[in-house]
Amino acid sequence: MAMQVGSQGEDEPIMEMNTTPLIDVMLVLLVMLIITIPIQTHAVKLNMPNGAPPPQHKEPVVVTIDVDFDGTLYWNGTAVPDRASLEARFQQVAAETDQDEIHLKPNKLVTYDHVAAVMASAQRLGVTKIGLVGNEQFIE
Repeated sequence: MAMQVGSQGEDEPIMEMNTTPLIDVMLVLLVMLIITIPIQTHAVKLNMPNGAPPPQHKEPVVVTIDVDFDGTLYWNGTAVPDRASLEARFQQVAAETDQDEIHLKPNKLVTYDHVAAVMASAQRLGVTKIGLVGNEQFIE
């Protein structure tokens, strides 16, 4: 509590602000802040390899899938006739223990539907190593 120093008459109102409740509120807010800061820790979950790496390191096999402007698909330069044959090739890649890398290279003029359909088929069939290449053609 505060003590009044100085002389004031009995009839005059006190013109000073009582800061005791303000200090109490600020201390409560400070305690709440100190308590809640450790809860807000951020963690990044990583899938780390277990055990030692394999003794031999072989270069990954790269399969390039080109998507032409009209939606025609090319598997390493060979035209893929339909979606079923593309999915059959994806199943072969997904069945391998060490999967091939799939590099998807869309044409600048192709619609997103064709590219999204290829990526969705690969994901649905279990292909895990897929990436987009040739993105420098979209920079203008």
